[in-house]
Amino acid sequence: MFTGIIEEIGTIKAIRSIGGGKRIYVNCVKVLEDAQIDDSIAVNGVCLTVVERGADYFAVEAVEETLEKTSLAELKTNSRVNLERALAVGDRLGGHITQGHVDCLGEIDEIVRKTTEISIWISYPPSFSKWVVSKGSIAVDGVSLTIAQKESSRLKIAVIPHTWKKTVLSEKNVGDKVNIEFDIIGKYVENLISSSQTDGSSESSVLNAFLEQPNL
Repeated sequence: MFTGIIEEIGTIKAIRSIGGGKRIYVNCVKVLEDAQIDDSIAVNGVCLTVVERGADYFAVEAVEETLEKTSLAELKTNSRVNLERALAVGDRLGGHITQGHVDCLGEIDEIVRKTTEISIWISYPPSFSKWVVSKGSIAVDGVSLTIAQKESSRLKIAVIPHTWKKTVLSEKNVGDKVNIEFDIIGKYVENLISSSQTDGSSESSVLNAFLEQPNL
């Protein structure tokens, strides 16, 4: 489990093919302070397991499915990546609950720099629109952000200068792919509603009545 608060930007030291997968070596400092073999670290929002650790790097392995569904396949030597260690019990939840399980790839359509924010429009497959809620939470390359505006197949996020400077979002360009993870709470709500409607249980009527209240 993660929070979407990036701890540092790491640099890809090397990438080696392992069959159809890849072993990725990442230079960093902060996340190595207590990193151990088998620990989970989110790399650009993708939860990966540490399989090797050195004095100034750690290594993870991405299997074929991960490479197909995320932007990790586009990483190269010297690419910079967002890093976050797994949430420890007792830590502050500064962003929102994320799992490091990417739902889909988005593509940056537009970047508008303003005085106090940077607006980014990101297109995504329309089938995921059900999980996009205005003012709701979303993780983009592992960064916890708020959806400022929604359209049928794209959304806008507003990034403050601090987040812009502290993450690799500042290095993105129009046309770049980004990893998107939608809010887990929305997925559970959708599943609950779908299940209760299918089985016709009494809980379905109670839940629907609650969700239909005008003040929600």
